[in-house]
Amino acid sequence: MPFEQSELLRGLSEEEAQRVTALGARIRLASGAELFPLGAPADNLFIVERGRIALTLPMQVRAREEDVLIEERAPGQAFGWSALIPPHRFTLKATAPLDTEVLAIPRTTLQQYFDAHPEVGYIVTQNVAELMGRRLQVFQAMWLREMQRVVELRTSPIWGLP
Repeated sequence: MPFEQSELLRGLSEEEAQRVTALGARIRLASGAELFPLGAPADNLFIVERGRIALTLPMQVRAREEDVLIEERAPGQAFGWSALIPPHRFTLKATAPLDTEVLAIPRTTLQQYFDAHPEVGYIVTQNVAELMGRRLQVFQAMWLREMQRVVELRTSPIWGLP
């Protein structure tokens, strides 16, 4: 899928989408490669061209660190939108579960482009807000499942409650 058809660029003309993607550079990742760790400076926004990116949350599970999968991003999908949101730090870890190619668009270059073309910045920002909303729904569903598990454990006979 061409970068120009990305969910990030939905609503832009094909020409405008091509101008935005021209700001970036391709990065190839081998299977298992880490693109960025949790907490790293978010200097680039990414679009998957080929392969997949696993977005995980490193957690302590039974005294060892484990990467809990939050979501996978496929061709045409964007990730790393923390580059556009202060404090510009990645909130998840990104790795390539298979050979992958992404477009990396530098934050400063993109912000300069948005300053010169505010109508483009507005559309892309709306698209980022939609992506953020979907991510919040994922985290809410995960949190609700965990809360349900905790409540079920507390009301089970093993805790001595009826």
